[in-house]
Amino acid sequence: MSKKPCISNPDRGDVWLVDLGYVAKVRPCLVVSIPTLDQDRALVSLIPHTTSPRGSRFEVRVKVKFLREGAFDVQNIVTIPHAKLLRKLGSLTPEQMVEVEDVLLFWLGFEEADTEGDEE
Repeated sequence: MSKKPCISNPDRGDVWLVDLGYVAKVRPCLVVSIPTLDQDRALVSLIPHTTSPRGSRFEVRVKVKFLREGAFDVQNIVTIPHAKLLRKLGSLTPEQMVEVEDVLLFWLGFEEADTEGDEE
């Protein structure tokens, strides 16, 4: 007996409207994980978008026509089941993804920020 294929297997760089539940509510989120295979768990890692940025060094402002003004909050990275994905809103460009990836790698401790150690 084979399993039914996943309804939505999002691609890295896609922005989806996602039900994050409880206090986080339904909001746009950027997919940062790679697509899953049949033998993988149907999970996706996301960075939520906020329309109330705080000016943190871990927020990435990206202008796209399908999102209100705001930022992707890298500190709030989450992993959820595919079933919580409601609908695809659009995709970021490769250049926009690099901006997010740089901040994500810094947040996770894999890279230092370009501005660390700079005196102003």
